[in-house]
Amino acid sequence: MDVLDISRWQFAVTTVYHFLFVPLTIGLSFLVAGLQTAWLRTKAERYLKLTKFFGTLFLINFALGIVTGIVQEFQFGMNWSAYSTFVGDVFGAPLALEALLAFFLESTFLGLWIFGWKKLPPKVHLACIWVVAVASCLSAYFILAANSFMQWPTGHTVDPDTGRAQLTDLWALLTNKVALITFPHTIAACFLTAGAFVLAVGMWHLVRRTDDDTDTRRAWRTAIRLGAVTTIIAGVAVSVTGDIQGKIMTETQPMKMAAAEALYETQAPASFSIITIGSLDGTEEVWSLRVPGLLSWLGSGDVNAEVGGINDIQAQYVERFGEGDYRPNIPLAYWSFRGMIGLGFAAIALAVACLWFTRRDHTPHRRWWIPVIVALPLLPLAASSLGWIFTETGRQPWVVFGLMTTADGVSPNIGVGDALTSLIAFTGVYATLAIIEALLLLRYIRAGLPDPTTADTPTY
Repeated sequence: MDVLDISRWQFAVTTVYHFLFVPLTIGLSFLVAGLQTAWLRTKAERYLKLTKFFGTLFLINFALGIVTGIVQEFQFGMNWSAYSTFVGDVFGAPLALEALLAFFLESTFLGLWIFGWKKLPPKVHLACIWVVAVASCLSAYFILAANSFMQWPTGHTVDPDTGRAQLTDLWALLTNKVALITFPHTIAACFLTAGAFVLAVGMWHLVRRTDDDTDTRRAWRTAIRLGAVTTIIAGVAVSVTGDIQGKIMTETQPMKMAAAEALYETQAPASFSIITIGSLDGTEEVWSLRVPGLLSWLGSGDVNAEVGGINDIQAQYVERFGEGDYRPNIPLAYWSFRGMIGLGFAAIALAVACLWFTRRDHTPHRRWWIPVIVALPLLPLAASSLGWIFTETGRQPWVVFGLMTTADGVSPNIGVGDALTSLIAFTGVYATLAIIEALLLLRYIRAGLPDPTTADTPTY
């Protein structure tokens, strides 16, 4: 392996691991805010218990997310200094807005919410967690705007003297059409993840603890209903926004769409691949089962539209950008795309099943539901991770589409030993953090609902 391969692996490991925390943090912040709102309006004790219970889990996840996210910024200078030099004047603007505005609001008001029980007026305290939730979305938007520049560069010029990209239009950068659809798609996935998590925790307590009092069981049923409905609605939103995102992707990055479908030759109408078997090197199709016209509709909304194939797009890119191989890893793009969709729909199906089998105060049999409970929070997390793997690897060989290749973005002054050492170190630290996260979450989940008479419980 060379420095480029090691640097890509390091960024992949740290980024995918960090993103395990992001969707749960964003989605759970809104659900906790909703539970506290319900408690303030109804004064029902179960809502207070659920607020404090899931609020604790939210804080654990938030803290680990901060720790793992800090590493991302260091990597731009450590492993990708050439990329940082080229794009820093553009990339720095949304990152600065995220840190100075969104994260400032998020961290400040989260502190007020943590320490404000019984110290702030009830509506002010409630407003704090809502500010945290909205700020988390704002933070996500700025990050996605920066990433969308890498997918479809806008609002910039390249200085011919320095060879660096310069920001010319901040509004164009923030309203990049890729960002405008990636944001709702990502936020919907966050709610899908958080809903599945709340549902799984509620189901685990319901099927495991048959000796609980009526009020406690009612609280867990409330969590189940909230989690299941959130998962189902979010699943619909993910599907709708994903469809729009597919059409934008076909327009801006046709090679990525072609790779997602293992479509080697241009077709009109283009068929959707249910399953495709390719050659071992991923350069040609051996056999496939396809649905005629469906890819044309997914790519443009017209069942008869033409969709470019990998070979034709490769030829176009050679003519446009010069000699080179502009094809991503076809098997990786193809299967990560299908894994993302399949696991997401599996989470929705399990949420529907949980909602159905817990109706009318029914308690499912424990033995049959444990595998479902374990799978529920993992499915959307895996789907989100595969979605980002597809997004980033499907763009290859570009680190900034059409402007800089990934090979040109790697730091020129680091050796294989340096890169390998940092990869091993980060992977080891992140593995340790994963164990800590799992142990903390399981400990507080097992503890169950908190006692509402504790010292920090409000008496509004």
